[in-house]
Amino acid sequence: MKILPTKIKDLLIIEPTVFDDSRGWFAETYNKKELDNLGINADFVQDNRSFSAAKGTLRGLHLQNNPHAQAKLVYCTKGAVLDVAVDLRKDSPTFKQWLVVELTAENKKQLFIPRGFAHGFLTLTDNAEFNYKVDNYYNQQAERTIIFNDPEIGVEWGDINPILSEKDRSAPLLKDCDINF
Repeated sequence: MKILPTKIKDLLIIEPTVFDDSRGWFAETYNKKELDNLGINADFVQDNRSFSAAKGTLRGLHLQNNPHAQAKLVYCTKGAVLDVAVDLRKDSPTFKQWLVVELTAENKKQLFIPRGFAHGFLTLTDNAEFNYKVDNYYNQQAERTIIFNDPEIGVEWGDINPILSEKDRSAPLLKDCDINF
């Protein structure tokens, strides 16, 4: 595995080592010991899988407040997504900054998102499958959503008319959320 730092502290792109031969390929997608050695010390407790049937589906921006905040290790296993992480750690020098990474089944890249970030993704293909490990269990009372196009954050999703759930469509602005990072 190779770790690629990003412009935002603790937000890391992971490129797994891929072994190709005439039969296909093999890649190790998770190895706690190796990630610990690379400085990622999350104790993942739950795996989640998402399927989006249509290109242009946008999920996010989602997070869980403390004490139920979650670090995530995310990757796409079918199709392609634009993955977005927004730093909401109020004491961070990169507070409200965001990163967009294209994650695809072909590039096999992963993104490690520490606690204190909002997360979302936009599907670039039909039939996209997205997976993520989290280091804290889901807690409905701690769940928060921020509108994807909040001008205070300014994520550049491209020229889109996304397919949204009702929860994401009616999400509040960051300034109206009780984020506690």
